[in-house]
Amino acid sequence: MRPFFLIVFLFLFAKGQSQVLADSILIENNYRVFYYQQTVVKKNASLMFVLHGSGGSGKGIMNVAKKLQAIAAKENLILVYPNGYKNYWNECRKFATSEANTKDINDNQFFVSMITYFKEKYNIDTNKVYAAGFSGGGHMAYKLALTMPNKIKGIAAIVANMPDSASCDCSYANKALPVLIVNGTADNVNPYNGGEMFVNNVSYGVVRSTLNSFLYFSSLAGYKALPPLINMPNKDTTDNSFIESRTFSAKNKPTIKLLTVVGGKHEFPKDIDVFLYAWEFFKESARKKKISSSSTSHFSKTKMTM
Repeated sequence: MRPFFLIVFLFLFAKGQSQVLADSILIENNYRVFYYQQTVVKKNASLMFVLHGSGGSGKGIMNVAKKLQAIAAKENLILVYPNGYKNYWNECRKFATSEANTKDINDNQFFVSMITYFKEKYNIDTNKVYAAGFSGGGHMAYKLALTMPNKIKGIAAIVANMPDSASCDCSYANKALPVLIVNGTADNVNPYNGGEMFVNNVSYGVVRSTLNSFLYFSSLAGYKALPPLINMPNKDTTDNSFIESRTFSAKNKPTIKLLTVVGGKHEFPKDIDVFLYAWEFFKESARKKKISSSSTSHFSKTKMTM
């Protein structure tokens, strides 16, 4: 018996008449809703959670990811847009004031149950499950990476820094995985250089700097020397911003990448489609892992025959 299905709704969007499915899962007496587009996928499809910011919604962020959604079938990818509890996530920020945090809503179980749902319904590849989130959704992506890296195989955190140890209420699994961070230097909500974070004039505690957030995950993977800065193409010259990248990458280690939007505010960057970029990052991480696994397997077989 599958205990967590409630009902499936169909929404017809006027533009393109594309079908969006909504379903819900019962988690500790709360029906948690998520959306996904009706997409024809093959066996072993990838799954990517797209996480809205604080006060947002799953349906609300679908429009931002529309370019990635348009190629999802070709990419054998299912995009899932879950709703936070009353539009907020219970991330690792100890001083967050939403009910999701104060009631300690079990968001981890929500994501575990959604993975099970799509495994049973579409036979996804559970080694290709990712999360990309904006602002509060970026903080939720961090939580998934920090607390359940055996389920989530890579994250992208957009305009979000990790909370410092005194402002964090999560227990870390301390396992390396691919991480992409995209932050702006002129962000007045998520301070690029770290410090106290204010939302609607209420303190959410102290966050690490972007560089320290980046180095936390790179140190888990065993990287040391800071990689060089690389300027990315400035496709939008009207927004007074440009992107610099740093990438840790080595054989048998997950890739850790930082995109610094110089002059960027608390918003999506203009020079890239961040969800398309995140998906390419996840795909490359999966290819790299497959190559590393194949090399290790070949070496082991060769060694056995000597």
